[in-house]
Amino acid sequence: MTKPAPAPRIGSDPVEAMLDAAGRLFRRKGYSATTIRDIAEAASVWPGSLHYRFRTKEAVLLALMERGIAIMESGFREAMATTDDPIAAIRQALRAHIARLVGNDHGTYVLLYETRQLEGEARERMTRLRDRYDALWDGLIRRALETDQLRSGLDVRLTRLFILGAVNWVPQWYSASGSLSPAEIADAFADRVLDGILRPKP
Repeated sequence: MTKPAPAPRIGSDPVEAMLDAAGRLFRRKGYSATTIRDIAEAASVWPGSLHYRFRTKEAVLLALMERGIAIMESGFREAMATTDDPIAAIRQALRAHIARLVGNDHGTYVLLYETRQLEGEARERMTRLRDRYDALWDGLIRRALETDQLRSGLDVRLTRLFILGAVNWVPQWYSASGSLSPAEIADAFADRVLDGILRPKP
């Protein structure tokens, strides 16, 4: 006899519970090895309830990634609100980006490593969302260029790829019990990035 799924916690959002469960499983086991039944059991809902909200496992992954992108964008915009100086804003944006990469939402982690699992329209949608986030960074780098604080002739796209490519590896080695906080790690990255792109002082 199949054991009934436990009831969701009172007051909890079942969709958020499903996404949280999926994120934990995708991160621990990988997308391919995780089943809809696994997610339903971890979220304490019936598989049919999960199917009612998400027709496929890919739909769960896309929703999780969309939430991850929204979290990253929100952090970036909050960082921009703290300063009008684009150089200081780069530091704050790095702090926000890394804080969310190593935070409690597994969607941001899955976003980095499971995009290849999406196909067709879902992959195109995710690409558009990631392009929108990348455009925020491109805009910030251009603003910094306009202040003449960065080296002339700097390639905006290549600079953004260099920055995000480096920091997106942080979740692979970061430990909450380590000697450096996410903010300290971000500041160390910022020091090295800015050392390479700031215009030398006369």
